[in-house]
Amino acid sequence: MSDRCGRLINQLNSSSNTVDVKNMKHPAVVCITGAAGNIAYALAFQVATGRMLGMDQPIELRLLDLPSMIDKVKGVMMELEDCAFPLVSRMVATGDYAVAFKDCDVALLVGAKPRGPGMQRADLLRENAQIFAGQGKALNSFAKRSVKVCVVGNPANTNALIASTNAPDISPKNFSCLTRLDMNRAISQASLKIGVPVTDVKNIIIWGNHSKTQYPDVSHALVTFNGHTLPLRSVINDDAWIQSSFIPCVQDRGAAIIAVRKLSSAASAACAVVDHIHDWILGTPNDTFVSMGVMSDGSYGIPKGIIYSFPVRCRNGEYHIVQGLPIDSFSRLRMTETANELLSERKDALGK
Repeated sequence: MSDRCGRLINQLNSSSNTVDVKNMKHPAVVCITGAAGNIAYALAFQVATGRMLGMDQPIELRLLDLPSMIDKVKGVMMELEDCAFPLVSRMVATGDYAVAFKDCDVALLVGAKPRGPGMQRADLLRENAQIFAGQGKALNSFAKRSVKVCVVGNPANTNALIASTNAPDISPKNFSCLTRLDMNRAISQASLKIGVPVTDVKNIIIWGNHSKTQYPDVSHALVTFNGHTLPLRSVINDDAWIQSSFIPCVQDRGAAIIAVRKLSSAASAACAVVDHIHDWILGTPNDTFVSMGVMSDGSYGIPKGIIYSFPVRCRNGEYHIVQGLPIDSFSRLRMTETANELLSERKDALGK
């Protein structure tokens, strides 16, 4: 850690928002790909604050993008320097996989090729397959075997599968994709419907693909309402709203934001990435589960070999799929539909 960083930590330690310097750890290496893009821009600052890994965890930040984008990345790095974040021990802007992923602890794969005019989804899958195959191979060559990977770039589930397939020496359980944004959106919409804080709603599940086939499921969710913990569905008490308004709203929220803002979600996606990694590494409360896109092990009858969003609990840096939840016929149909889409994507991307 640099002398400058040490001085800044001491300064912060003397303020009301203290950092326990004595218990600080070795810097965690965090790599953000697509670092010149809007999501990565929002994400880098949130990671640097310590919200993702904790206020006792210094960070070495690696910002990866195409060589042609490095000047823009260096501009981001200059802004990060100007924030004087006490937990950031070192930063690197690079276009080299070997530099970016060397001994990496957390890899946030944000960059992906967007769909162009006239491009079919299968074409997008094949083009992104090349990018994420390369990143998977690089992670396999340079990252720690314990690296935690969160794929954000769409189509996120299948891109995560491609990366994992190309990293045979890293456990598939170390690869995930982001569906926390969808979960956060679902919690927000439910809280607005019944007029409670978002902190009073928990255990909404996102099943399946981060796409329009995803299934936001309130069947197992709970809400603190009038001093009591109750099933969310009974408090909403409006299945017509759930099916005709809530589910489509969550599924189409990204497109709705683009229609209004003329840009895709950036800050909300960055916030969700931080939530995803924070809970994965630091753990979830005993009575709470969250949604993560992870390698299917066959739970709930979902085919193995696809990255599928399940409800999970996290302990000691590992996630565990929540087992034994009853699935009604309405849910089963939608869970199967989104699984079939992922099987189709796997075939388009990997030919199997």
